[in-house]
Amino acid sequence: MTIPTDPKFTPDSEILTDVELREPRHFRVLLHNDDYTTMDFVVEILCTIFHKTQDEAVKIMLAVHEKGRGDCGVYPAEVAETKVSVVHGRARAAGFPLRCSLEEV
Repeated sequence: MTIPTDPKFTPDSEILTDVELREPRHFRVLLHNDDYTTMDFVVEILCTIFHKTQDEAVKIMLAVHEKGRGDCGVYPAEVAETKVSVVHGRARAAGFPLRCSLEEV
């Protein structure tokens, strides 16, 4: 079996190895307090969308309630944007004004 070769390539050809790789941008996802969204709904969102344990979700929900916002985690840009969109969609479908935002890390 003969392997086709590129006549422009020789074993002495220079191979470019200086490729600049950058880490993807990461964003912190935050939930914001309001006077209408129930604590149970916030815990459910944290467990289902952000895959938090019940205990983690309750701690974050209490931070949202007491401090005005809670940190749901840090994710690559596209993942973070998707999670924000899903939170808003589920909240609106349930009749809640829950706000979720991104903060670049």
